Amino acid sequence: MTLMMKTVIYKGCKKPDSYLYLEKKDDFSRVPEMLLSTLGQLEFVMALDLNPEKKLARADITQVINALCEDGFYLQMPDESGKLAFAAKKPVSNPIPKL
Repeated sequence: MTLMMKTVIYKGCKKPDSYLYLEKKDDFSRVPEMLLSTLGQLEFVMALDLNPEKKLARADITQVINALCEDGFYLQMPDESGKLAFAAKKPVSNPIPKL
């Protein structure tokens, strides 16, 4: 049996590259108030049909479907791995030239 469902996606103005998936358009009733205030004003991005046989660019579609069914929303955060890898590198500095 293939589980398919519809979702609507919003982006937050305070958190770049953060997306909030909901079951129904403009139904924020199951989203914690603290999360909504952290994201700031939400802008509708698109409606999407979810199907486990398809892929999403930055989220596991099965996790999205499960979160929507259980919690009523899914929060996609930006990928921090690139930032963390960069942060772990020791800064390289050039020697100060002698005058």
